[in-house]
Amino acid sequence: MTLRLVVLRPEPGNAATCARAEAAGFEPISLPLFAVEPLDWTVPDPATHDALILTSANSLRFGGEGLVTLRSLRVLAVGAHTAAAARDYGFDVMATGSGNAADIVALATHHGIARALHLTGHDRTLEAGGVISTLIPVYRSAALPIEPTALAVLEQGVALLHSARAAKRIATLIDTPETRATIALAAFSPAIAAAAGAGWRTIVTAATPDDAALFAALAPLAPTKR
Repeated sequence: MTLRLVVLRPEPGNAATCARAEAAGFEPISLPLFAVEPLDWTVPDPATHDALILTSANSLRFGGEGLVTLRSLRVLAVGAHTAAAARDYGFDVMATGSGNAADIVALATHHGIARALHLTGHDRTLEAGGVISTLIPVYRSAALPIEPTALAVLEQGVALLHSARAAKRIATLIDTPETRATIALAAFSPAIAAAAGAGWRTIVTAATPDDAALFAALAPLAPTKR
């Protein structure tokens, strides 16, 4: 029996993760909890900053034409996927963090960054201060309506958690101990897993914030072949 993965992240990341999961031999089911929307923002003077911090490829997908003005800034990216997206958009990636958003601050300090610009989402982990001199939200995630019957696909499956916001929402949607006990969680980080609360069948976390590591963490949950 193939392990069933329920992909909760918004599009276009949802389809990308589903494709990677299927290629890895899993049975993916799409159940996006949010839709990402661009926000209006004013492009700052790149000369007043010494780096661009990106913690999600959504900052690039929804940043719009203003990104062109910032291409002179070197990028510090969280995760290989975000780094690859930055290169696709014409940026020079100076370093890639393998941990969570908070780790990127230490990486910036290590590289002597003092005035970073952080393009991010409305709901975020980092705030301005220290090495981040300017923080600008360029997108937001709007909650999609989810019918209770649609949640049945989670039972005896594995919910993939790419963000703390998804973890908090799934905790709200699945609030009975009996149902939680039938659902496993696979999270991008321990902090994301913690946001989902307790009572789940089991919880595993990725060693690094990317789908390949997330799938590797699922090895203990794979059905035993007879």
